[in-house]
Amino acid sequence: MARPEQLTERTVTPSNGPRHRAAPLRLPAIDQRLVVGAVFVVAMFMNILDSTIVNVALPTMARDFHVNADSIEWVVTGYLLGLAVFIPASGWIGDRIGTKRVFLFALAAFTGASILCGLATSLNELIAFRVLQGVGGGMLTPVGTAMLFRAFPPAERAKAASILIIPTVIAPATGPVLGGLLVDTLSWRWVFYVNVPVGVAAFLFGLFFLHEHREPAKGGFDVFGFALSGAGLGLVLYALSQGPVKGWGSSGVLGALVAGLLCFAVLVPVELHRRYPMLRLALLGDRLFGTTNLVGIFAYGSFLGLLFIFPQFLQVGRGTSALVSGLCTFPEAIGVMLLSQLAARLYPRVGPRRLMVGGLVGVSAVMVVLATVGITADLWWLRGLMFLLGASMSFVFMSLQTATFATMSPADTGQASALFNTQRQMAAALGVALLATVFTTVVPDVGSAAHATVLSGFRAAFAAAAGIALIGAVISAFIHDKDAANTMRGAIDAAAVAS
Repeated sequence: MARPEQLTERTVTPSNGPRHRAAPLRLPAIDQRLVVGAVFVVAMFMNILDSTIVNVALPTMARDFHVNADSIEWVVTGYLLGLAVFIPASGWIGDRIGTKRVFLFALAAFTGASILCGLATSLNELIAFRVLQGVGGGMLTPVGTAMLFRAFPPAERAKAASILIIPTVIAPATGPVLGGLLVDTLSWRWVFYVNVPVGVAAFLFGLFFLHEHREPAKGGFDVFGFALSGAGLGLVLYALSQGPVKGWGSSGVLGALVAGLLCFAVLVPVELHRRYPMLRLALLGDRLFGTTNLVGIFAYGSFLGLLFIFPQFLQVGRGTSALVSGLCTFPEAIGVMLLSQLAARLYPRVGPRRLMVGGLVGVSAVMVVLATVGITADLWWLRGLMFLLGASMSFVFMSLQTATFATMSPADTGQASALFNTQRQMAAALGVALLATVFTTVVPDVGSAAHATVLSGFRAAFAAAAGIALIGAVISAFIHDKDAANTMRGAIDAAAVAS
């Protein structure tokens, strides 16, 4: 069967006349920056949205399958495990097989698994299909990120970062709202079906218009690195997701955490000494790449942890519905979208260091204010604070995503993307686990706790989020703008940057 790029002409034979060769059918030439940006935004939006939209439907799923809360949590855990296995390996796989092929395979797996999840007739089926969905999701984001930064030259990386921001901030805020609407008006199965038309459209568009990219093959598949990285990330993510629920002293949680950390302890020296490793950990030795990834742990951890705990504050503390809490959270996405345009304009002249420090200080300040509000605070005041949170975070997102890959060559971008996305997934899980643990430490039993105690638990969690963001701001101060000079379009002179 001919590939789409081979279908450039066809022969038409009229029934009552001689054969005529029709004019060649040529696909319109579209700038790869637009093509990659479009498919990446759609795919990443579906991937991130899935993590939040499913949480809203868990209680309904548990009732339909007649299972308890502990069992239904495997719908989330199964997806995390699928992600964990393939995120670290995605850079190597994309470079060797081809980013277009791998991206489309991942998109097809994610979309197909969404259909199967919606059709599941038992909890075991649903968990199995969620693992498959996680496999697709685990490759989508890293491979898509590599495609995006290869399509945009260093001087235009701020544009690429502005594309990255769209799904990163809108999807987490949209998930609870959309999930609540679908569960209330249709059924929980539609939280999966909603992916299908979007995924099919993105797949067909990518099939015809994406260009293929491969890196020269060097060395064979690192089976040992694949097993250690997948097992380590999977076990640590499992421990982080279950620790606040089952208790950090639980044998299952503690055993998974220790085993995962041991896998990482073995992985690091093994991969550093391999000539062609699965994960090129040596890239973290690059001053800018290593520092921005460290900042990312605290930035994403505080922000995504807050996006988890804030709706709980509204629903548990104030008794609002999931829809109302989602609408109160959504202004952060508006703040990011609006102020990211200003951040993109300032970045070439100001550089990443000051924007990231200022942004994270602003994030920390908003969280400190949240830690002082009462249960009866006006909802519009809370919406305003969420807008300010997003506005502050826009400077961090823009600078972090632009500067992180500034010193990475096209050949290293795939591996760098795998490391960056592994860090981001870990940061999200770590942030949620930390804030949830702070809350449950103060409020061991929400059902029997006094109202004032519940409020104290949320205030402690907000204060912890502020502290995490402030640590990120301190680390950001050690970033050297001159390392990211090639992403600043020459708007500042090299001598001024060096000084």
